[in-house]
Amino acid sequence: MKKKSTVFSLVHEQSVFMTTILALLSFMAVLALGIALSIGTGVMRWNSQWESFATVQVTDHKKTDSVKKIFDTHSDKIDTVTEITTDQMQELMAPWITSGGSVLKSYLPRMWEIQFKTPADMESVGAEIAPVARFLTHSDALNPSTSAGWQMILISSFVLLLILGTIGVCISYIARNTALLHRRELEILNQIGASDKFVAHQMQLIVGKISLLAAGIGFCTASPILLLIISAAHSARVGLMATLGLSWFGWLLLILLPIMIITFAICITRHTTLNILKAS
Repeated sequence: MKKKSTVFSLVHEQSVFMTTILALLSFMAVLALGIALSIGTGVMRWNSQWESFATVQVTDHKKTDSVKKIFDTHSDKIDTVTEITTDQMQELMAPWITSGGSVLKSYLPRMWEIQFKTPADMESVGAEIAPVARFLTHSDALNPSTSAGWQMILISSFVLLLILGTIGVCISYIARNTALLHRRELEILNQIGASDKFVAHQMQLIVGKISLLAAGIGFCTASPILLLIISAAHSARVGLMATLGLSWFGWLLLILLPIMIITFAICITRHTTLNILKAS
């Protein structure tokens, strides 16, 4: 089958510029989406990791027996109960305490870390403990970290929308300039009976080839950097950052993004070219 060639093409400088700018924008788009998906995965892992954990603090030592009685009564709803000793608390607070350790022991609360079998069990037992002691779920205590994660996802998503908007503006501008640059060829095509759709198709072929190359470069460049960011987060071994990651579904979305960019560029080219031809 004979390969069809385009009637006209972009000048070399314009082609190189378009390929470069689309590759850069595709790189930024894949990176922004990848970061948003990684943080989203981290937030979900973070929440599921701590959804059945809680801490009980007893400041009035006279109520210690009442709290222990509740633990015993609901032992069927509890997986583990770990008491945090006074020495362990002093160790944790050592950076902020330089003296007076012996006096401090009188003011430190009795604390237990509890893992419940289900979140529902945690809620029911927590309702009984709350009147006599402080009951703090880990998910509530770590809510600021989770909120920060969602805020980063929103920022990354907003950046992605800006990048896609920039791609649309660039494609529209280049298509308009190309149509004006090849005004003579367009007039000849119209004179020999070529339809506007045929001319728009020629432009779509040009932009499609360039977009395919640019999106491929952007994806291949962004993927290793994204893996490096996730690896660095895991190496930190600190809080929410250590839970970042990409599932197979996340990678599928990242692969579909360049395809969407190519399709988006072709559609913008067709729309812009047809508008120019109708106006001329």
